[in-house]
Amino acid sequence: MALLLDQIEWGDPILPAVDDPAWEAEAKRRVGRVGEIDRRVAPNPWIRELCVACVSYRPTHVPARLFNIAGFVTAQENACRYCYGANRAALKVMGFSEALIRQIEHDAAVADLDARERAVIAFCRNLARAKPRPSRAALEQLVGLGYSKATANELALLIASFCFYNRVGVLTACPPERAFERFANGPLGRVMGVVAPLTMSLTTLLRRPPRAVADDATALAAGPFGEIVASLAGLPAARIVKVALDGAFASQVVSRPTKALMFAIVGRALDCRYTEAESRALLAADGYDAAAVDAAVHTLADSRLPPREAALLPWVRDTVHYQTAAIQARTRALLNDIGPAATLEAIGVAALANGMVRLAMLLA
Repeated sequence: MALLLDQIEWGDPILPAVDDPAWEAEAKRRVGRVGEIDRRVAPNPWIRELCVACVSYRPTHVPARLFNIAGFVTAQENACRYCYGANRAALKVMGFSEALIRQIEHDAAVADLDARERAVIAFCRNLARAKPRPSRAALEQLVGLGYSKATANELALLIASFCFYNRVGVLTACPPERAFERFANGPLGRVMGVVAPLTMSLTTLLRRPPRAVADDATALAAGPFGEIVASLAGLPAARIVKVALDGAFASQVVSRPTKALMFAIVGRALDCRYTEAESRALLAADGYDAAAVDAAVHTLADSRLPPREAALLPWVRDTVHYQTAAIQARTRALLNDIGPAATLEAIGVAALANGMVRLAMLLA
């Protein structure tokens, strides 16, 4: 069973908060506030952009209620104290009772949720855990319960993005948003909990039907892991994911072969042939043949990589399934070896790889 909030061991911050007034102003404009996590990822352009995109994204097919439940359940499964606390507080502000939240936390049969919502919770937990990683058939089961294909696909995308964001929180040991948690449990939070359901109902009534996004599937498929990105065609998130992948592999903070091998290792760990095949294609462009990739993925080592990046291969394997305190300790040791810039980039790549492998369930 997933840990409860007070059961998660959480260390001191691994990366420092960095003041970047221009970026903080941009994040505040798009999200409404600057979170602890924004200050810790500020030095890396593609990671900070994706983190803000994750928080500011508003689903076009998944209802707000399910969106928030999914974020809460996924954070619990990934044992991210930062995200778990913030999502729990958000549910309180949205009008969820403490009793209902506790029932969801304990994975109990909840009378206040219908069968379709309970199925979504189970799907969130299974995809976040990935033990084993669900296949396309799990999405088809949601469609069989009455959800549209677009809703099911967007839900998978949301869980993958939550898995990315949760790992950034875990691997940076980001301090919880204590002020927001206190607010949600205080008098004003309780007032908002009464008003929020009425506001959501009105918003639902006034909401326009979602519009399909006219994507160029060929353009989406160009670049790293294009087949997975193209499977999101029609969702606004497709372009967000493409920009993130392009930015990650264009960055020179960590070498491109190291990043491709990190993706291959996560793909192998979760038995994702699509991710592993795409990683091999990237590595072939850097002179790796099949035997070289096999050796690196099997031994978690490759002599051709820059020496300071050697530790990233065994480390990324441990980001797939982890004990929070243990992976934070390993990441802290990594910081001492390679410095803050490379550690932050490695965190972003590991988090992105874990999200993309889960998202690849859209393909099979």
